[in-house]
Amino acid sequence: MTTFRKSLLAALKSFLRGKSFLQALFAFWISPRTLKDQHVNAKTARTLRTIVEFLKESQELLLSPIEGDKLREFSSDLKAQFRERLQTHPECMLPSFNHLLPTGKEIGQYLALDVGGSTLRVALVELRGRETKGRECEIIRMISFKITPEIKRLEGMAFFDWMAMRIHEVIHKDGVINTQEPIPMGLAWSFPVDGLLGQDLGEIIKFACQKHGLNVQLASIINDSTATLLSQAYTHAGTRFGLILGTGTNIAVHLPVSAISRSKYGTRPESWFDSARHVIVNTELGMFGHDILPMTRWDELLNASHPRPDFQPLEHLLSGYYLGEICRLAIVEAVETAGLLGGKLPPSLVEPYSLDTELLSRIEADSSSTLEKALVAFTSAHPCPIPATPADISAIRTLAYCISRRSAALLAAAVFSLWELRYETAIEQVCEDAGEKPAGEEDLTASPHTKVAFTGSVIEHYPGYLAQCQDHIAALVASAENPILAAGSIDLVPAVESSITGAAVALGCALAEGQAA
Repeated sequence: MTTFRKSLLAALKSFLRGKSFLQALFAFWISPRTLKDQHVNAKTARTLRTIVEFLKESQELLLSPIEGDKLREFSSDLKAQFRERLQTHPECMLPSFNHLLPTGKEIGQYLALDVGGSTLRVALVELRGRETKGRECEIIRMISFKITPEIKRLEGMAFFDWMAMRIHEVIHKDGVINTQEPIPMGLAWSFPVDGLLGQDLGEIIKFACQKHGLNVQLASIINDSTATLLSQAYTHAGTRFGLILGTGTNIAVHLPVSAISRSKYGTRPESWFDSARHVIVNTELGMFGHDILPMTRWDELLNASHPRPDFQPLEHLLSGYYLGEICRLAIVEAVETAGLLGGKLPPSLVEPYSLDTELLSRIEADSSSTLEKALVAFTSAHPCPIPATPADISAIRTLAYCISRRSAALLAAAVFSLWELRYETAIEQVCEDAGEKPAGEEDLTASPHTKVAFTGSVIEHYPGYLAQCQDHIAALVASAENPILAAGSIDLVPAVESSITGAAVALGCALAEGQAA
């Protein structure tokens, strides 16, 4: 066993000296001394070499489509889809009512609500201005309420009655907010409620609050990606994107109004178009990528068994909900065809979606020579009929590495494509305006330096994900054909408490616009 550990340590040292991850791993797998010390017979040795071949093929399938010019080509294809669906598709590239970005001069205390998948949060947020570097925004008070399974099952107005009671509880506690005047609220919303199709969410919440003696004015309603964008736009003036990458994925982007088909705006009044030159667009990013994504056989299996195949192809390759399942499907094949885990699949991995992406992140986080923590984490979650070895965990770690790095690269391509599209549509709008640059518009002849606000468990916590994504973005920017773009930059910046802060900023913008009108 001592020699076994030395072999693995040597492999990892080789990786640190510059060899590729798989080169170092393969050296470990096929080391004759490793096989000898593990008491592996000739038949098992041939199986191990088959596992090496399986991992080589996996690397080719997962990583070769994002190498060299291929990622740039994919980004161009994706940008074409973005352009087309700005005009045509009714379920993505959806313009919001939010057309103003914060100036950084919105100052005051604002009541903000965040309704997520499992929690209602009610907060009093103080905005102090962009000039107060490091102190721009503070949550003065926040109370969270669990949305239990019983509450989730409430239909129609019943859920909003519960919500209004919680708001009443916070507002009247210790007299924090003056209730004599109408109370303006900002809401970040990402929660489905049955029985309300076609109804006005703002009016529903207002009605529920009135029933409980609350005189509220719901001045702004935004989704989580828009909240992420606005939360950092208040602090960083160059923020034009809000990125979510956790269980799911989405991007909000600030685009010229003229870039989007008029039919997508619905029945909003002409006065809105008179005042709006840009609009925050909900891309519904996961719905893109059909027919252009580099699909493996595991991706095809996932898609074929999905309740809505082909509905969100890019989501399947990016988000935390699916990364673990892609890895599980690859592990199942490796067990059946290459002898991984002794050729016996843990019973708990038979069930679809039983391999959590969070477990993959813990396995990748273990860079020790023995992979002891990763081994314990995996076998605790998925007891193995035949005891798993460090070599088994190395193989699983390799698969996780390839799957997560592909996700980071494809996300980078999506961000870059939207960045190019935003620049191009802005230039087109200037041309339509006969070259006149309205007051307050960006100087499009300068190099665009853009901030992308992000939040979500995968991009925040998965080992190496953020750095890989940022590196791919930098390489794509440098490869841009337009020299102005090639001299620009895209920086990923974290958005802390983005839903609550974004709701407060959206409210501040709405109130400022109302005062200016």
